[in-house]
Amino acid sequence: MPQFKKILCPLDFDPNSLLALRLASELAQEGKATLHLLHVVAMPPGPEVALPFGKMETAARTRLERLARQKVNGKARYQIEVMMGDPAVEVLQAAKRLRANLIVMATHGRKGLRRFVLGSVAERVVREAPCPVLTVKPKTAAPKSSPSRPVKKRRP
Repeated sequence: MPQFKKILCPLDFDPNSLLALRLASELAQEGKATLHLLHVVAMPPGPEVALPFGKMETAARTRLERLARQKVNGKARYQIEVMMGDPAVEVLQAAKRLRANLIVMATHGRKGLRRFVLGSVAERVVREAPCPVLTVKPKTAAPKSSPSRPVKKRRP
Protein backbone atom coordinates (compact mmCIF):
# COMPACT_ATOMS: atom_id res chain seq x y z
CA MET A 1 0.00 0.00 0.00
CA PRO A 2 1.34 3.46 -0.86
CA GLN A 3 2.71 5.62 1.92
CA PHE A 4 0.95 8.96 2.15
CA LYS A 5 3.09 11.22 4.35
CA LYS A 6 1.62 14.57 3.29
CA ILE A 7 -2.14 14.71 2.85
CA LEU A 8 -3.77 17.89 1.56
CA CYS A 9 -7.41 18.40 2.54
CA PRO A 10 -9.05 21.48 1.02
CA LEU A 11 -12.13 22.57 2.98
CA ASP A 12 -14.95 24.92 2.08
CA PHE A 13 -16.79 24.31 5.37
CA ASP A 14 -19.83 22.63 3.83
CA PRO A 15 -21.01 19.38 5.47
CA ASN A 16 -19.48 17.24 2.74
CA SER A 17 -16.05 18.77 3.19
CA LEU A 18 -16.30 17.77 6.86
CA LEU A 19 -16.73 14.16 5.71
CA ALA A 20 -13.58 14.57 3.63
CA LEU A 21 -11.78 15.96 6.69
CA ARG A 22 -12.80 12.94 8.76
CA LEU A 23 -11.49 10.55 6.12
CA ALA A 24 -8.28 12.52 5.62
CA SER A 25 -7.73 12.60 9.37
CA GLU A 26 -8.15 8.82 9.64
CA LEU A 27 -5.70 8.27 6.77
CA ALA A 28 -3.19 10.66 8.33
CA GLN A 29 -3.50 8.93 11.69
CA GLU A 30 -3.05 5.43 10.21
CA GLY A 31 -0.08 6.45 8.08
CA LYS A 32 1.48 8.84 10.62
CA ALA A 33 1.18 11.54 7.96
CA THR A 34 0.94 15.30 8.25
CA LEU A 35 -2.48 16.64 7.36
CA HIS A 36 -2.48 19.99 5.55
CA LEU A 37 -5.83 21.77 5.92
CA LEU A 38 -6.44 24.43 3.29
CA HIS A 39 -9.25 26.93 2.85
CA VAL A 40 -9.33 29.14 -0.23
CA VAL A 41 -11.22 32.42 -0.03
CA ALA A 42 -12.60 32.59 -3.57
CA MET A 43 -11.94 35.76 -5.51
CA PRO A 44 -15.01 37.16 -7.25
CA PRO A 45 -14.76 37.17 -11.04
CA GLY A 46 -14.10 40.44 -12.79
CA PRO A 47 -11.75 43.34 -12.21
CA GLU A 48 -9.66 43.43 -9.07
CA VAL A 49 -11.83 44.30 -6.11
CA ALA A 50 -10.39 45.48 -2.83
CA LEU A 51 -11.72 42.94 -0.37
CA PRO A 52 -11.02 42.77 3.35
CA PHE A 53 -8.84 39.67 2.91
CA GLY A 54 -7.31 40.14 6.36
CA LYS A 55 -10.68 39.73 8.07
CA MET A 56 -11.73 36.84 5.84
CA GLU A 57 -8.38 35.13 6.36
CA THR A 58 -8.60 35.51 10.14
CA ALA A 59 -12.17 34.16 10.21
CA ALA A 60 -11.25 31.18 7.99
CA ARG A 61 -8.10 30.44 10.00
CA THR A 62 -10.08 30.53 13.26
CA ARG A 63 -12.67 28.19 11.80
CA LEU A 64 -10.00 25.79 10.48
CA GLU A 65 -8.26 25.73 13.86
CA ARG A 66 -11.55 24.95 15.61
CA LEU A 67 -12.34 22.17 13.13
CA ALA A 68 -8.86 20.71 13.48
CA ARG A 69 -9.17 20.62 17.27
CA GLN A 70 -12.62 19.03 17.08
CA LYS A 71 -12.17 16.60 14.19
CA VAL A 72 -8.46 15.74 14.17
CA ASN A 73 -8.37 15.92 17.96
CA GLY A 74 -4.60 15.47 18.28
CA LYS A 75 -4.68 12.09 16.52
CA ALA A 76 -2.56 13.36 13.62
CA ARG A 77 -0.15 16.20 12.98
CA TYR A 78 -1.71 19.03 11.01
CA GLN A 79 -0.96 22.42 9.52
CA ILE A 80 -3.42 25.12 8.51
CA GLU A 81 -3.24 27.43 5.53
CA VAL A 82 -5.62 30.04 4.11
CA MET A 83 -5.19 31.38 0.58
CA MET A 84 -7.11 33.79 -1.62
CA GLY A 85 -7.78 33.19 -5.29
CA ASP A 86 -9.31 30.61 -7.57
CA PRO A 87 -9.92 27.51 -5.43
CA ALA A 88 -8.81 24.96 -8.05
CA VAL A 89 -5.64 26.88 -8.87
CA GLU A 90 -4.74 27.38 -5.22
CA VAL A 91 -5.34 23.71 -4.34
CA LEU A 92 -3.13 22.59 -7.24
CA GLN A 93 -0.39 25.06 -6.31
CA ALA A 94 -0.52 23.99 -2.66
CA ALA A 95 -0.26 20.32 -3.66
CA LYS A 96 2.86 21.06 -5.71
CA ARG A 97 4.42 23.36 -3.11
CA LEU A 98 3.84 20.88 -0.28
CA ARG A 99 4.76 17.89 -2.42
CA ALA A 100 1.53 16.28 -1.24
CA ASN A 101 1.24 12.52 -1.69
CA LEU A 102 -2.58 12.60 -1.60
CA ILE A 103 -5.42 15.11 -1.86
CA VAL A 104 -8.68 14.29 -0.06
CA MET A 105 -11.51 16.61 -1.02
CA ALA A 106 -15.26 16.85 -1.30
CA THR A 107 -17.27 17.15 -4.46
CA HIS A 108 -20.55 19.03 -4.60
CA GLY A 109 -22.26 16.77 -7.10
CA ARG A 110 -23.53 19.64 -9.26
CA LYS A 111 -24.94 18.75 -12.64
CA GLY A 112 -26.15 20.51 -15.73
CA LEU A 113 -26.26 24.28 -15.86
CA ARG A 114 -25.16 24.76 -12.23
CA ARG A 115 -21.96 22.78 -12.92
CA PHE A 116 -21.40 24.67 -16.19
CA VAL A 117 -21.83 28.07 -14.53
CA LEU A 118 -20.07 27.33 -11.24
CA GLY A 119 -17.45 24.96 -12.60
CA SER A 120 -16.04 22.03 -10.74
CA VAL A 121 -13.04 22.55 -8.50
CA ALA A 122 -12.78 18.83 -7.77
CA GLU A 123 -12.91 17.90 -11.45
CA ARG A 124 -10.06 20.25 -12.32
CA VAL A 125 -8.00 19.08 -9.35
CA VAL A 126 -8.51 15.43 -10.35
CA ARG A 127 -7.38 16.20 -13.91
CA GLU A 128 -4.32 18.29 -13.05
CA ALA A 129 -3.10 17.14 -9.63
CA PRO A 130 0.48 15.93 -9.29
CA CYS A 131 -0.67 13.15 -6.92
CA PRO A 132 -3.67 10.86 -6.35
CA VAL A 133 -6.96 12.54 -5.44
CA LEU A 134 -9.58 10.90 -3.27
CA THR A 135 -12.96 12.56 -3.71
CA VAL A 136 -15.82 12.32 -1.24
CA LYS A 137 -19.27 12.49 -2.83
CA PRO A 138 -22.17 14.28 -1.15
CA LYS A 139 -24.38 12.15 1.02
CA THR A 140 -27.71 11.51 -0.61
CA ALA A 141 -30.98 10.76 1.01
CA ALA A 142 -31.63 7.08 1.42
CA PRO A 143 -33.91 5.78 -1.31
CA LYS A 144 -37.43 5.06 -0.25
CA SER A 145 -37.91 1.36 -0.05
CA SER A 146 -41.10 -0.52 -0.14
CA PRO A 147 -41.85 -3.04 2.57
CA SER A 148 -40.20 -6.36 1.96
CA ARG A 149 -42.53 -8.71 0.19
CA PRO A 150 -41.76 -11.86 -1.67
CA VAL A 151 -41.83 -11.36 -5.39
CA LYS A 152 -43.88 -13.88 -7.30
CA LYS A 153 -42.27 -15.14 -10.42
CA ARG A 154 -44.51 -15.52 -13.38
CA ARG A 155 -44.24 -18.62 -15.43
CA PRO A 156 -44.44 -18.31 -19.18
